[in-house]
Amino acid sequence: MVRICSFLFIFLCLLGYGGLAKGFSGLAVNWGLQSTHPLPPDIVVRLLKDNGFNKVKLFEADPGALRALGRSGIQVMVGIPNDMLASLASAVANAEAWVQQNVSNYISNHGTDIRSVAIGNEPFLQDYKDQFVNTIFPALENIQAALIKAGLGKQVKATIPLNADVYRTDSGLPSGGYFRPELQNLMMNIIKFLQDNGGFLTINIYPFLSLQADPNFPKEYAFFNNTASPLFDGSVVYTNVYDANFDTLISALEKNGFGRMPVVVGEVGWPTDGDASANIDNAKRFTQALVDRIVQGQGSPRRRTPPDVYIFSLVDEDHKSTLPGNFERHWGIFKYDGSIKYPLDMGNGRAIVPAKGVKYLAKQWCVMSPSAGVSDPNTLAQSITYACENGDCTSLGYGSSCGNLDAQSNASYAFNTYFQTMNQSKDACSFNNLAVITTVDPSKPPCRFEIMIDTRKQKASPSVYRSSAAKIEGIFAALILGIVGSFI
Repeated sequence: MVRICSFLFIFLCLLGYGGLAKGFSGLAVNWGLQSTHPLPPDIVVRLLKDNGFNKVKLFEADPGALRALGRSGIQVMVGIPNDMLASLASAVANAEAWVQQNVSNYISNHGTDIRSVAIGNEPFLQDYKDQFVNTIFPALENIQAALIKAGLGKQVKATIPLNADVYRTDSGLPSGGYFRPELQNLMMNIIKFLQDNGGFLTINIYPFLSLQADPNFPKEYAFFNNTASPLFDGSVVYTNVYDANFDTLISALEKNGFGRMPVVVGEVGWPTDGDASANIDNAKRFTQALVDRIVQGQGSPRRRTPPDVYIFSLVDEDHKSTLPGNFERHWGIFKYDGSIKYPLDMGNGRAIVPAKGVKYLAKQWCVMSPSAGVSDPNTLAQSITYACENGDCTSLGYGSSCGNLDAQSNASYAFNTYFQTMNQSKDACSFNNLAVITTVDPSKPPCRFEIMIDTRKQKASPSVYRSSAAKIEGIFAALILGIVGSFI
């Protein structure tokens, strides 16, 4: 959640959602896997290498990804989901089994260069209501003990990715940074433990989320290359909220005797759809400036040594929860299929390049039949609701890429996203005889009617998609009512 702040303090008001380099030594990125039709891991690894990424963070120990990364020259941070923390905290034997299966195994048998383990993800988010407060530190201790027992204590470092709301400022300036009082003792225990074992602290910083959540947020400060007035903190000058946020953490560390603690930025990026501020222009502006900073080896005003920065994220994920917002499925610098969203200079004039060898389903789409009558508006509403519950309608919202479609095209988009998710099954394009299959592309730029990746070799049954798909959000309910109303 984003706190309500004064204009001065708002620069530091962000929702956040291995070793330090002395200069440009490659790029780091998050590789999320919550997709109904994921890119094959070998294609993703080639995409990473072709674009100069030499570090990648996984949110879970996915076997296909870890195998494909073997002997690739890419350093890996492998994550442990929050729902595993209780088990890992309860017994060191559980941690030993996890390390053996997901770290030792891939290092020894596949040559995967695993350098760190991310234990949990933003476990202190206030929305979690202290659900992980009692398990995160014991899980950290047990995983570290397991790494040492496996002979990996020096090779593989532990960390905990934290949300930026674990710290505050008492002055509206970075120099006033301190940790949330209710987390102070726990944070000290975690940080000291990480330092004693050669680990590092990981923080996630999201300027977009502050801009998206607060209408009073000064937009220009969300970007690096802006013309807004700077913020003065004594003799230190801040020109963007990313640096101000990062240095608030550094200030909090210094005040507690951890001024030399290594810090990694685990997630930072800008989405391209699902919200009025989530668009191609803003994403390109933010990401290009971010890449330039990384390439140039630029740190923050308070810590000049540049941290590792993991861009969030590599590709769009159409199966992520939309609870935070419809933009959650559109963080990728690439589309779901590894195609380019916008041009980027990845360093030294090297242009971003798309994924190679991607295979697609047939060039056909499911659309609302031009001759379909809507004698029963409830039937149409139920059909669209079902399609959006089991497909991805996040591009249809206000201010999004497909937000200006007419009623017929809105319904067609919903039908097609379900049809593609179900691998173009003929039965998936019926909707009570309201829809038909066409070979004419119904896309209306900037709105694109997608065709899914052909994943028949790793096919999942439709029932899997239904049971795990995120429930339709309020914005879609309102959208459906509007669509149906246009036909009446």
